[in-house]
Amino acid sequence: MAQLGRPGLSTTQKGDVWQQWKNGQSLSDIGRALGKHAGSIHRVVSSNGGIISLPRRRSCRALTLAEREEISRGIAAALSIRQIAARIGRAPSTGSREIVRHGGRSRYRAAVADGAAWEQARRPKPCRLAVHPILRRIVAHKLSLDWSPEQISGWLMRKFPDDDRMHVSHETIYRSLFIQARGVLKKELTRHLRSRRMMRRSKSARTEGQPRGQIVDGVSIRERPAEVNDRAIPGHWEGDLITGSKNTHMATLVERQSRFTMLVKVPGKDTASVVAALIQQVRRLPSALRCSLTWDRGMEMAHHKQFTVATNVTVYFCDPHSPWQRGTNENTNRLLRQYFPKGTDLSGYSQPDLDNVALQLNQRPRKTLAFQTPAEKLRASVATTG
Repeated sequence: MAQLGRPGLSTTQKGDVWQQWKNGQSLSDIGRALGKHAGSIHRVVSSNGGIISLPRRRSCRALTLAEREEISRGIAAALSIRQIAARIGRAPSTGSREIVRHGGRSRYRAAVADGAAWEQARRPKPCRLAVHPILRRIVAHKLSLDWSPEQISGWLMRKFPDDDRMHVSHETIYRSLFIQARGVLKKELTRHLRSRRMMRRSKSARTEGQPRGQIVDGVSIRERPAEVNDRAIPGHWEGDLITGSKNTHMATLVERQSRFTMLVKVPGKDTASVVAALIQQVRRLPSALRCSLTWDRGMEMAHHKQFTVATNVTVYFCDPHSPWQRGTNENTNRLLRQYFPKGTDLSGYSQPDLDNVALQLNQRPRKTLAFQTPAEKLRASVATTG
């Protein structure tokens, strides 16, 4: 069986992960609480589609270890099946099946039988979609038409009111999508869900203190000074958050006039992590190069005021769905795909690694700079303005 999570995440910690996930904590919040990377937390949670597995419990109808020990003593005393059944308060057929199933009178052992019964109960039961191919095909087809699982479930009950075999709950559909180990519905169908989520979120997920959907008090790009728009002076930057595989991220900063690039390692995509990493990186710049930063509407910059106070850099936000307003940054991100192809796990890159990639990019001549390098252009601009 594949190990869940990264090495160093103990069984107890995994239990804590699931408890905090159930309580509505984000991956980044859980990672900080446990001192682990958000990617480690994502591996544990996504392995089961974000759905918490219920702890195993012995059925109240199953024989207990004490009852099995009483059966073993009855066999040793050469009691009949009916006498043994009377001792444990069970039907004779229950005692007979138990003894035959676990080796007969000559080989029956209570502890061995109890362990075997527990393991036998572990076998996963196939879900309804797995055993009814017609129902499975109908559900997959409706999902491909952008129907929600709840709509599909309700429609099936109305379409086949007298056929229980054609009924399936919306929760079963979700589980079959998010828990791919079931091998029932293809993962590609999740893109038809309205939320586009790849795993279940807790119903108690909290959003207090986390503004959703809009940047509070964000200054529009339309208020950006003309000197920024015409690239007249250096020190104005464009930024973005690049996402790799396994919930890993890095931030990119590109100076508009020179196309000079900085790459920033971030531990998570939450605004606290991103802003803290950006503050640390931007503070390394001379004050002449700390004028403004243009970002998209991503919530990773929700704490933009904190960034401005710490760096004295004004933040401007693009219009929704307008990546062309950060054209310099978008073009640089495409260049970075040479070093970080889509699907790259970014957790394996340290800040020095990212600095080395940025150095290579900044020492490559650019046509838009008359084949100067970004590093040369920035040095010349700073010397002129200084």
